[in-house]
Amino acid sequence: MQAQLGDLAIRFGCEVVGDPATVVTHVATLANADSESLSFFSNPAYREELKRTRAGAVVLREADAKDCPVPALLAEEPYLAFARIATLLHPPEVLPPGRHASAVVDPSAEVDASAHIGPHAVIGPRATVGAHAAIGPNAVVGPRCRVGAYTHLHANVTLVQDVVLGERCIVHPGAVLGSDGFGNAPSDTGWVKVPQIGGVRIGDDVEIGANTTVDRGAIEDTVIENGVRLDNLIQIAHNVHLGEHTAMAALSGISGSTIVGRRCMFGGQSGVVGHITICDDVVVGGATMISKDINEPGFYTGSFPAEKDKVWKRKVARFRRLDELARRVRALEGGEQES
Repeated sequence: MQAQLGDLAIRFGCEVVGDPATVVTHVATLANADSESLSFFSNPAYREELKRTRAGAVVLREADAKDCPVPALLAEEPYLAFARIATLLHPPEVLPPGRHASAVVDPSAEVDASAHIGPHAVIGPRATVGAHAAIGPNAVVGPRCRVGAYTHLHANVTLVQDVVLGERCIVHPGAVLGSDGFGNAPSDTGWVKVPQIGGVRIGDDVEIGANTTVDRGAIEDTVIENGVRLDNLIQIAHNVHLGEHTAMAALSGISGSTIVGRRCMFGGQSGVVGHITICDDVVVGGATMISKDINEPGFYTGSFPAEKDKVWKRKVARFRRLDELARRVRALEGGEQES
């Protein structure tokens, strides 16, 4: 698709610097853009690339326009404006309605006539697929699952059973929703599996990354509210509740029965223990472990950046001597005998 800068400015609330008749047809990075590319600038680390760019136009803040050698669209939030324009220039593929000959659809399933059912997809008993939904190759929509209108399951996605997906969701390849949670009771002879009889309820406009897993509830449902964003390779355990518009980066995980508020953000490799509550508007840094309730919004972090091995070992050795040091300090301050 192509668009003129003047039209984009009106549609997305930007201001044009340069010729409003400039036409852009696609997006590109500052370094690799051509005369029909739209790019964006928001990180000062790329200022030299901005000065050398050959893009047709750049979305940026007014304060940065002086360094831009090409036409620009001024926006208070350049990345947000760029995202919206990029969606216009690169609209998602619209798959044709109908069922591939190799798809297997149970007679008790309800599939809207406008839905797309891809090669070797399986739609199980009493499952429902809504209007204009797309079920990709080898995807499985298991018993009693429901896929909302305009939701897209990519290749090899599995909805095991009792999973409800809202409208306009995107689930990327290899994700598994509704598998059993890790429920086991110890006994004298070993572990006894606890039946997982809950489901998964997912709201509208949720995106779930490749190879991410969301376990079904043990008794009640696991819940993911509207607008949540989950990156690739994330684990959401049974009976977790994620609030609206929460976002989690790759390799992070939430243990069972944890309640997470709205608009929270979790960095990569972060983790949360089970049975705790996190309030709204909490940001968790990468590789940080949350082990108790958080009742106040803010930024929480507790990771150790990597450093040279010999330096790290020296610090660990000092850490192991902290108890001894603390006893000596108490003895000096209070005259206590060392134990």
